[in-house]
Amino acid sequence: MFSASEFLLLGLSEQQGKQPLLFSIFLSVYLVTVVGNVIIIMAIGSDPHLHTPMYFFLANFSLNDLYLPSTMVSRVLVNIQAYRHTITYAGCLSQIYFFLWFIGLDVFLLAAMAYDRLVAICHPLLYTLVMSPRCSILLLVMLLILAHSYSLIHTILAQLSFCTDNIIHHFFCEPLPMLKLSCSNTNANRSVLIYWGGTLTILSPLLIIISYVRIVAAIVRIPSAIGKWKAFSTCGSQLSAVCLFYVSAIGVYFISSTADSASTDRIAAVMYAVVTPMLNPSIYSLRNKDIKSALGRFLSRRALQYP
Repeated sequence: MFSASEFLLLGLSEQQGKQPLLFSIFLSVYLVTVVGNVIIIMAIGSDPHLHTPMYFFLANFSLNDLYLPSTMVSRVLVNIQAYRHTITYAGCLSQIYFFLWFIGLDVFLLAAMAYDRLVAICHPLLYTLVMSPRCSILLLVMLLILAHSYSLIHTILAQLSFCTDNIIHHFFCEPLPMLKLSCSNTNANRSVLIYWGGTLTILSPLLIIISYVRIVAAIVRIPSAIGKWKAFSTCGSQLSAVCLFYVSAIGVYFISSTADSASTDRIAAVMYAVVTPMLNPSIYSLRNKDIKSALGRFLSRRALQYP
């Protein structure tokens, strides 16, 4: 046993001929992600009509979608250009911490947005009280603390001893590949992965599903067709984002259980941590009338300022 000072990341592909293509793809996806999410954040921030709890959480969701791919894509781009794809042990722990924090915060923010719509549609008279600016900020602080606790526990437990092998079959540091390399007793780590992972992948989406079932039941009872359409349009984009995140995160990992785990785990990570943050701005801008209007006004103001 030894305490590793650095690890070797194999990346997405060991074939040198594919590295320029991978670099171009990752750089393009990252730039689209940054531009899309920054536009959403600036559109919400510049439009007083969108200074509501719903869009407060959406702006933070877009901000989180900026940070999540940044924890790995920047390292991937550097590694593709480097001859030896190494990362220090401290860098690996930092990557685990921030990756899990942003993933956990994504899950919690999706649940918070579902709760916001549940209160707005099922209990409209209580909405301004339950989702006041103060309550919204306190809820966000609580979500940040939960995400921090989740990532910190995993990061502390990831301080392990390793055998002679320090090769990680992944393009960034993730807890499970590191556990496979360790010679230490990893029962506590695996228990935390099971219980915390169960909370994130089962309990949280279950609460979201229950919220949307109640929302749909309430919408069906709305007598006005226009009212039904407006309610569905405000929830449709959020529900699409929820489905995209969980289908990519859970579905791809389910498929990986019947295939080569090393390669499919990497594909799964790309799907829910790189591709999903890129697609979310399109989902919100295409399916949400308020966002489309705000984007139109924001881009018009930019065009007038810089003719």
